[in-house]
Amino acid sequence: MKLIYHNPVLLAETVAGLNIKPNGVYVDVTFGGGGHSQEILKHLDDEGQLFAFDQDKDALANTIDDERFTLIGENFRYMNRFLRFYGITKVDGILGDFGVSSHQFDVADRGFSTRFDAVLDMRMNQSDKITAHHIVNKYSEEQLSAILFQYGELRNSRGLATEIIRKRNEQEIKTSQQLRDAIAKFLPTGREHKVMAQLFQAIRIEVNQEIEALKEFLLQTPKLLKPKGRLSVISYHSLEDRLVKRFIRSGLFEGEPEQDMFGNISVPLKKVGKLIIPSQEEIRKNNRARSAKLRIATKL
Repeated sequence: MKLIYHNPVLLAETVAGLNIKPNGVYVDVTFGGGGHSQEILKHLDDEGQLFAFDQDKDALANTIDDERFTLIGENFRYMNRFLRFYGITKVDGILGDFGVSSHQFDVADRGFSTRFDAVLDMRMNQSDKITAHHIVNKYSEEQLSAILFQYGELRNSRGLATEIIRKRNEQEIKTSQQLRDAIAKFLPTGREHKVMAQLFQAIRIEVNQEIEALKEFLLQTPKLLKPKGRLSVISYHSLEDRLVKRFIRSGLFEGEPEQDMFGNISVPLKKVGKLIIPSQEEIRKNNRARSAKLRIATKL
């Protein structure tokens, strides 16, 4: 049974950024409800191929019945490995729409949303062992403080971590409501939802190792793309966007690329156009689009 997913963000702009060749080979590394993949297939002829990835088993129910399409139920951090299994070593374009899908947010028992009182899970791949419950109840104060500061950008991360430790020592924190109650004194009136969203984001990123996966994915793209092949990537928070922007600019996540004796640098990708954000009309129709940022690059 197909599951209901919301409309894909920046659909036309993201697919247009791929500059699709009808007989080309393309990869959608975040399949979800299949919206981007279906749009890509419209631009391919009978010789074209599309491979898609999604580690969430729920997404497999949305597979597309098309001989040109192959859905791989794995994390996109293993992109090269699984494409080689299908004999694919070079592609014409790669699309990524990162973050949590609307479906994952809307299913209460997945534990992604602050809207529901659910068990602390937050796994995109439900076969993984580490859950939000483990992080909240087993991480040290230093570990908790670090992820809340780095991934949630919470300035009072130390105080939050200390309070979580104190409350869990009194009683195991099993649900999102219990977590909310544990940090109640850190939830200022009028900003409760924002702080909880930042807290959930930090824990979710740690559960799913999202930053590490994004880095591993980006490092694979230059070798996988053919010359003039395109990378089209949507991110939803500043941590991801900074990594994408920096990698496109320099091929690195830290430091600066080396210069030759003439002061020239060699980078694998070149940005195409400017940063693209959703229109107010798209945001009105799909609130998930409000923080989306699209960056496009081409292989030199």
